[in-house]
Amino acid sequence: MGGSPAECIFENMFSENIITDPGSVDIFPASRIPNHLHHLFKPIYGSGSRDNIKEKGFRIITEPGTLSSVLQWTSDAEVRKMAYIQGNSVPHANCAVLDKLIAARHEIAQMCPNMASSPEVVMSFLLEMSKMVRPKADEEFKVIRDFKKKKTGQICEDLEPWDEAYFTGMMKSSAYNLDSSVVASYFPLHQCIEGLKMLVESLFGATFHTIPLAPGESWHPDVLKMSLHHPEEGDLGYLYLDLYSRKDKYPGCAHFAIKGGRRLSETEYQLPVVALVCNFSGSRGKSSARLNHWEVETLFHEFGHALHSLLSRTEYQHFSGTRVVLDLAETPSNLFECYAWDYRVLRKFSRHYSTGEVIPEKLVESMQGAKKMFAAIDLQRQIFYALIDQTLFGEQLSSQRDTISVVADLKRQHTSWKHVEGTHWQTRFNHLLNYGAGYYSYLYAKCFAATIWKKVCEEDPLSSTTGTALRTKLLQHGGAKDPADLLTDLTGDGILQFRDGGIVPDLTSLCDEMKL
Repeated sequence: MGGSPAECIFENMFSENIITDPGSVDIFPASRIPNHLHHLFKPIYGSGSRDNIKEKGFRIITEPGTLSSVLQWTSDAEVRKMAYIQGNSVPHANCAVLDKLIAARHEIAQMCPNMASSPEVVMSFLLEMSKMVRPKADEEFKVIRDFKKKKTGQICEDLEPWDEAYFTGMMKSSAYNLDSSVVASYFPLHQCIEGLKMLVESLFGATFHTIPLAPGESWHPDVLKMSLHHPEEGDLGYLYLDLYSRKDKYPGCAHFAIKGGRRLSETEYQLPVVALVCNFSGSRGKSSARLNHWEVETLFHEFGHALHSLLSRTEYQHFSGTRVVLDLAETPSNLFECYAWDYRVLRKFSRHYSTGEVIPEKLVESMQGAKKMFAAIDLQRQIFYALIDQTLFGEQLSSQRDTISVVADLKRQHTSWKHVEGTHWQTRFNHLLNYGAGYYSYLYAKCFAATIWKKVCEEDPLSSTTGTALRTKLLQHGGAKDPADLLTDLTGDGILQFRDGGIVPDLTSLCDEMKL
């Protein structure tokens, strides 16, 4: 979304504050932190001494990745509490920046075209979803609370926000005997890339070929370039892969459209060029990188965006690939996440890094079971995020209320979890920058993808029939065709509903999938 100069200044300030003020908390003694996390923290030495030996502790920098490890693995509830509160109370400077960003953004939010057509339609959809998921999310909350009481022996103790990751992780491990390092051993990165190649060949009859880079074409020696080639149509587009983590690199995983496809003449077409940028550990030439399954899911998600760009064939590059209305953009990427969970797909490429054994079906069933265990709470969290985004950016706040009280009220109304006084988690939620009043599009995509998977892909996810439907009825049109027509042409009825002049997804397939 292109913003005004003022908006860009506030966005930059917001991001810089997150980096420069991640927060920290000092923990003594060092034994309160699990051994396998020690490498994440800086050792510190306190003044309290016994026999003139300074007590060793750790300084936890509470940036999101580290905080998540602390909350998941630390048995000491007080350490989890201190880290949670500190990590969710920085950067304080962003409270004021967020207020300024809301004021600068309001006009722009009104101008963005989308299927929903108005903030009121979005809000009615989010409230409907919140109501739908609440009973099951409340049930899951009670299960976690009862488990905590059983484990701690404290009958009167309540469930706190810093307990969630610790106890749900423990429950998933014991229910499904899952070890993330065992799962990762079946997902060496080079095999995952083979999986993406297999998908494209199976669905679309096209193949990826590594091609040489021209002098000065690459921004780093790790970068690979591939052409997507069809035996009858020739080259369809080009993909750069920049997969490994390194210092000062763009964080996370993302798809970038470098050049959109467009018609140049009756016989000539400008081919799309895209990049997939990830941050997996390891480096090119080493076979050491093994992915956690959530990283595999992320890789497939971003690959869905890349295919949207590479397979689109539009007259104008303004409509090429992912250049669609905001609330359709995440649908192909969410659909390709489904492929990362289907055993019929995984058995084709998922091999143990040392023995070459195909991933056992029982292991995949355990992974699927663990995913479903607290699915309602996970979905409720996404609805809560979208409600925050919509309330702050989608509507004019009726009075000058501070964002902290708005978020606290929404948390109390739409989740079972407490708001912890003094925390303002939203001041480092970077998605507020990327999706001013558009975070709901992830939920639209989740619903649309669930229906497409059920109606088009589930019966035979790797068949050329499935691939032809996805390519000719969805991916090749980019943003050049009306999104409602696009979706109904692909699935028939039952994917969307018209409401108050806008369009909302039909929730049936998602409800069936989640047993709501």
